[in-house]
Amino acid sequence: MSVLFSPLEIRGVEFKNRIFVSPMCQYSSKDGFPNDWHLVHLGSRAVGGAGLVIAEANAVSHEGRITPDDNGIWNDEQAEALKKITSFIKEQNCIPGIQLAHAGRKASTYSPGRGDGEIPVDKGGWLPFAPSAIKYSENYPMPKELSKDEIQAIISQFKNAAERSIAAGFQVIEIHMAHGYLIHEFLSPISNQRKDEYGGSLENRCRFAVQVAETIRETIPESIPLFARISSTDWIDGGWDIEQSVQLAEVLMNEGVDLIDCSSGGNVHNVKIPAGPGYQVPFAERIKNETGILTAAVGFITQPEQAEEIIASKKADAVLLAREFLRDPYWPLHAAKKLNVNVEWPKQYLRAK
Repeated sequence: MSVLFSPLEIRGVEFKNRIFVSPMCQYSSKDGFPNDWHLVHLGSRAVGGAGLVIAEANAVSHEGRITPDDNGIWNDEQAEALKKITSFIKEQNCIPGIQLAHAGRKASTYSPGRGDGEIPVDKGGWLPFAPSAIKYSENYPMPKELSKDEIQAIISQFKNAAERSIAAGFQVIEIHMAHGYLIHEFLSPISNQRKDEYGGSLENRCRFAVQVAETIRETIPESIPLFARISSTDWIDGGWDIEQSVQLAEVLMNEGVDLIDCSSGGNVHNVKIPAGPGYQVPFAERIKNETGILTAAVGFITQPEQAEEIIASKKADAVLLAREFLRDPYWPLHAAKKLNVNVEWPKQYLRAK
């Protein structure tokens, strides 16, 4: 019996297996709207047998986009356009999830392949926001330091985006707290040098993250699982680290977050990351063991046996695959065959089983 293909239940939502599709920006939207690319991209991974498909980072505001080509959910029309996608995913016996995000100081930048670094205002860019007026890198825009009123306004934007996500049919919401975007910027002393109640001590630096989580948990139905993706470390001395991540995870668990999606990096330019197969799994394992919260492992997970071992040895409760799903949308079906597990195939594809 494969544990990778065993069901996982969170708040009454049953995931048919522990193989989740990580949110991956497609840089293919116009004015924040999804289109046929998103339907086919996300839908094909649901057809391929994943237990959960998480839609890419959806900006909670126009200014919260990383690039002009990002998806968004800051208005009702965008939420309406997402219904076609969530409906199709559900038809494949798969759970649709969405990641809610604000890019912070990494906003107003070019999409990959279309340029590098800052998009000037006169070329369609906009003024980004951050906890402190510190650039991510030399060719990124200088952000405006958020006032406390502006912080509260962004929390309201997350709340509204969560409401729209439920209306759009999503059954899991993930808060993007990782990869150097706004919430991570508040967490890390590298990017947060505020002197008020949102900066300084660990409790203060976590305040914004906790308030966003608390607000979303109060907004969405009790039956909807709430995830948080964090960068478990900045990979640099004096930055955010795994010890602080453990403490944050415990606080988030008390606020009703159900699972920590354990990534790393993204907040310090050109930092050296020791990437390799399973290199972030120890973060998921430690957070799970020290807090008791559910965790998901991510990063260079490519082989069925590798994913099986992560779950079987209780290092994490689920695995999130990204690039491997770009290479093979049907990875779960192929993994099941390799692990000698008989799983359901789409009836349209049964002749190939």
